[in-house]
Formats: sequence, C-alpha cells, structure tokens
Amino acid sequence: MRPRHIRLVWWLAIACSSGCALGGGHPNAAAPVPANPEPYSSPIAPSLEMMSTLQQSDPAKQAEAFQAAKDAADLSPTTSNKLRYALALATPGHSGADPVAAQRQLSDLLARPETLLPIERLLAQVELKDVEQQLVLQTENKRLREEATHDSRDKLQAANRRLSAEVDENARLRKALEEARAKLEAVTHIEGSIHDHDASAPYKP
Repeated sequence: MRPRHIRLVWWLAIACSSGCALGGGHPNAAAPVPANPEPYSSPIAPSLEMMSTLQQSDPAKQAEAFQAAKDAADLSPTTSNKLRYALALATPGHSGADPVAAQRQLSDLLARPETLLPIERLLAQVELKDVEQQLVLQTENKRLREEATHDSRDKLQAANRRLSAEVDENARLRKALEEARAKLEAVTHIEGSIHDHDASAPYKP
C-alpha cells in the first residue's frame, strides 16, 4: 500500500475507533463488535478503493474508474458522488488528475460540512490539504524552471557576447598583422632596390 493510502486508512482507523463519539454515543462506551465484520463496511471504502485503482492500475482501468466517478457525479449529484469525483480529481498518477478542480470542489463540499458524514468530512479535509500542497509544489517548481531557463539564457547570451568579442579581436589582430607584413615587404623591397642601385652604379674613387 502506498504512503498516501496508508495515511488515509490511518485516518479511517481513527474515525472508526471513535465512531461512538461521532455518532453521539458515550465516548467510553464500547462499540458492539459484529459477529462477521465486513472489511469494507465504511462509507468511504469505495472511494479509497477507487483512489487505489487510479494510482496503481493500468491506464485503461484508471480511465474506467475516473469516468465512472465523473458519470456518477453528473447523473446523480449526491454529496457522496460529488465527493468521490473530487477525490478522483485530487488523486495523482492518472490522466484525469486536476488538482485545481479538486481544490475547488473539495472546498465547495467542505463549505457545507453538515452535508457530509464525519468520516467523509475528515477524508475531504485530508485530501484538500494534499491538493493544496501539490499546487504549492507545482508553483515552486514552475518558478525554479523559469529561473533556470532565465539563468541559462543569460549565460548563453554572455557566452555569445564573449565569443563575438573574441572573433572581432582576432579579426583586428589579423588585419594588423597583414598591415605589418605589407609594410615589412615594402621596406624590404625598397632596401633591395637601393642595394641593386648601389651595386650597378660605377665606382668613383
């Protein structure tokens, strides 16, 4: 079982252990234990099972589970069905996940807490906190990516400027070298001409 569902089941265990208090009974009264307890008797068990399917199943089963939750909320918009669809939107790991929509729908449901069972309200609160944390992390990751992109762009531009300056400097040095070579050749030519002239001139004692 993944950490996310371990936490949800932990909350479920707490709620079930205090069921008498949630139901209005005496807090110290022992809850009757059924002869054959049903492991999935909790009203949120189907939602937990759906969330597990959305995280751990293959894409086809994920899509089927998500569509079933969406159709139930559209065709029969009971509080439980709307909660299940909000939980489907909040569950990461599948193509239908939408933390923004999940945050909005969970907040709407919790705005009318009297329409939810105590265990449903608890689950909605836990998931809303998770969704809000997801959105904070997404915002922070986006900011870091943008900063990294900006820094990389600045570094690239600086490198291009240095490269351009080096190219210009090399071109200037080549031009200066060519001019110096041309002057040297001109001086050598003049000296050669003078030498040839002196060699051909008649000797005068």
